[in-house]
Amino acid sequence: MLTKRIIPCLDVDAGRVVKGVKFFDHVDAGDPVEQAKRYQNDGADELVFYDITASHEGRQIMADLVSRVVEEIFMPLTVGGGIRTLDDAMRLIQAGAEKVSLNSAAVKNPKLLAEVSRKFGRCATVLGLDANRITIDGIEHWHVFINGGRVDTGVKVMDWIKQAEDLGAGEIVLNVMNADGTTDGYDLEMTAAVSDAVKIPVVASGGAGSPQHIYDVLTSGHADAALAATIFHFGKHPVPQVKQFLAARGVPVRLV
Repeated sequence: MLTKRIIPCLDVDAGRVVKGVKFFDHVDAGDPVEQAKRYQNDGADELVFYDITASHEGRQIMADLVSRVVEEIFMPLTVGGGIRTLDDAMRLIQAGAEKVSLNSAAVKNPKLLAEVSRKFGRCATVLGLDANRITIDGIEHWHVFINGGRVDTGVKVMDWIKQAEDLGAGEIVLNVMNADGTTDGYDLEMTAAVSDAVKIPVVASGGAGSPQHIYDVLTSGHADAALAATIFHFGKHPVPQVKQFLAARGVPVRLV
């Protein structure tokens, strides 16, 4: 049986780790290199870095930061934010990222997913998906948002995930904006729907506030991995505690 992965997420802005609620009201959460070393020691399975304002501000990717981080850790690193071209992805892979996460640019230019997948393989090509529940004329829809959650594309989540899988995405990180940073729990309904609709792994993101929430999304939400930030960054529930909680309830995890 495949183990379930526990993945801390470091949102980076101006060289610092930050954490917000529903993509706004960010507070400082420390130095990214030091945070990465801490999660290495805690036994995290992977690490995700997002430059959360690169797409919105039109800035370049953070290859220099990636290089500094991979000098200190040996666990897999996924990096996203500001990747607009195949060359951008190449610089991050060359800097030491194992996977690149494509979000806004992939929605605007879906062929980019195919290009990255052909060059580096499906296993290195991640679709970062910011999804939001919106109501139009009394009917709820699940829409894809871009530019750090600022722009509603009108694209339906369920349509986009299937297209992305066909184009070569090897993994989906589903971040449900309505739940992001709230610590009220993941969106189990949307996570399960997305997980059941594709054959590639789905990483749940947005809303973790306790080990129980992570258990719920890995079981009821059918997710292959759980990504979290707030509960890890501020020491509320460290990675080892979460993994012990999961293992005690029969969820296969890698213990250190």
